[in-house]
Amino acid sequence: MTLSGQSILVTGATGAIGRAICHALVAEGARVVIHYGRNRDAAEALLAALDGRGWCLSADLSDPAAPQALWDRAVAAAGRLTGLVNNAGIRSEVAVNAPMEEWQRVWAREMRVNFLSAVDLSKLAILHFRQNGGGRIVNMASRAGQRGYASTAMAYGASKAALINLTKSIAQSHGHEGVTSVALAPGWVRTEMAEAYIAQHGEAAALAGIPIARMAAPEEIGEITAFAFRPSQASLNGAVLDVNGGSYLR
Repeated sequence: MTLSGQSILVTGATGAIGRAICHALVAEGARVVIHYGRNRDAAEALLAALDGRGWCLSADLSDPAAPQALWDRAVAAAGRLTGLVNNAGIRSEVAVNAPMEEWQRVWAREMRVNFLSAVDLSKLAILHFRQNGGGRIVNMASRAGQRGYASTAMAYGASKAALINLTKSIAQSHGHEGVTSVALAPGWVRTEMAEAYIAQHGEAAALAGIPIARMAAPEEIGEITAFAFRPSQASLNGAVLDVNGGSYLR
């Protein structure tokens, strides 16, 4: 198995993409630290489906203190971590004509959950990997971070663009230490978030501009994440892997 001996922390592991990532990593021999926010039952059900090959840990990533506590508990459980998947994310909407207090609240929470928690966990991972023979970080970005986004969801797009820059900065600054980083930039993936958008705007709106005329399946994201963790793929360091069906950037 290509990932035998690896222990990887996956944030936001109980969502559709997170579950698929965990399944793919375990299928290739890794153990996973399953991070969840509030849904303990879902996390424990996922662990059972993985034949117990991992651990379940909760953390509210909107709390600035949570990344440190989560990382410390993950290391205590696994002993050594070889990888981190910054997958946790939210997508909120706020209009530009909203009251300033609401505008700032939405932006602050979006950046905290989607970006700043990943920043903190990446810092901790870099320090841990330095002392333990290296490791890899995979950041779940988005097509939205490359082409801009709708006015009401600019915070989401900005947070994903920041993740891409973080990925490249880690790659340039720490690759020589055996710390590598890769970003995935999916377009629409068939998740709860996508279904909520479809319920409001219709499926045609989501599929517009995707040449293959379908969304990605979560399993596709899981498979490419596991591939990115293969030791043989060190030269992916700094890459942004588009997973968007060939949809154009506009």
